Amino acid sequence: MFSTLKRVIKNAVRSLWHEPRVPYPPMRRQRELTLAAVLVAMACIEVLLRPDLPWRPLALVFGAGPVLALRWRRSHPLPVIALAFGAQALADTAALFGAPRSAVLFTTAYVLLLPYSLLRWGSGREAAVGLAIIVVLVVLGESDRSDGFIETARATAVVLLPAALGAAMRYRSNSLIRSMDQVRLREREQLARELHDTVAHHISAIVVQAQAGRVVAASRPEAAVNVLTVIEGEASRTLTEMRSMVGVLREGGQSDLSPQRGVADIEQLAQGAGNGVSMEVELSGKLDDLRPLVEGAIYRLAQESITNALQHARGATRIEVRVTGDDDEVRLTVSDDGDSGLFEAGTSPGYGLMGMAERAKLLGGTLEAGPGAVRGWTVTAVLPRSPGK
Repeated sequence: MFSTLKRVIKNAVRSLWHEPRVPYPPMRRQRELTLAAVLVAMACIEVLLRPDLPWRPLALVFGAGPVLALRWRRSHPLPVIALAFGAQALADTAALFGAPRSAVLFTTAYVLLLPYSLLRWGSGREAAVGLAIIVVLVVLGESDRSDGFIETARATAVVLLPAALGAAMRYRSNSLIRSMDQVRLREREQLARELHDTVAHHISAIVVQAQAGRVVAASRPEAAVNVLTVIEGEASRTLTEMRSMVGVLREGGQSDLSPQRGVADIEQLAQGAGNGVSMEVELSGKLDDLRPLVEGAIYRLAQESITNALQHARGATRIEVRVTGDDDEVRLTVSDDGDSGLFEAGTSPGYGLMGMAERAKLLGGTLEAGPGAVRGWTVTAVLPRSPGK
């Protein structure tokens, strides 16, 4: 039992030690400057107005100096922690050099931001070394008190609480990223299967035409020329489909042998509405000769949008589906008249919308979703008719 526990702890520590740094979104420069200015101003006010503060110039340097390094607390958390906590430790030792009390400013409570940044953005090595620095400096700072153990435990808990919060946020963010990656992978696999079916159809036509051409080549040469023209067209379309999906990976699984759905099949989705919800489907414009991948994607996007509207649009009585095409692109719009207040509150998009956006992106298009102009929810997807447009 103890050997198993030891092995688990060893693997956990090893995993943490080798964990890479998490990419962080850069904050606005103005926000960082505002935070630094506010903290420096608070430190100056405390130095001027606090009556029991010794060594005021040094207290200001140790308290306000590290503020200037806060802007790097995400990109370089370990050096910033060493600087901030080291300066606070030096200010705390003022009593050892004749001062009546510690020269630590109350404003230096901003150092509680640093353990959060360390566990949220730093690598495994930075987290381990940074936590060791924090604990050692806290223990040394509290060791000279009469109730040293209690104060040390209390101070350590205070500085480690933001670290625990940072670790929790990091775990949550990583879980969300993994879930999004799984959604993207599923969409890529589905598109790869559809690509397989499309290419298989074209190649089958090429084989049939080639066999027919071989039969008629001797007796009717002109018919063989027509067959070669058909073969050339089928081969060209096959290459176009394959080139448009370069980079889409497929991992295992069997191909779906059922007929691929297209734009014309969207009208059948209206039959499954029910529950007092009416559905109107309108197909207009140039919708002939679409690539099979585009037709399949339009159908899938419409299906997912309609399903979302039926499940999540509270109070919806009507769903409108519009598909229009021109020489360059195909546009799908799905809107409902339900209550969009939930989405207006700033909730994050679900995995369904992520998958839809990934599918549109893989085909060179775009997808936007948001509250309608008056009420309800609207999904708009635009896909190019041909690759590269």
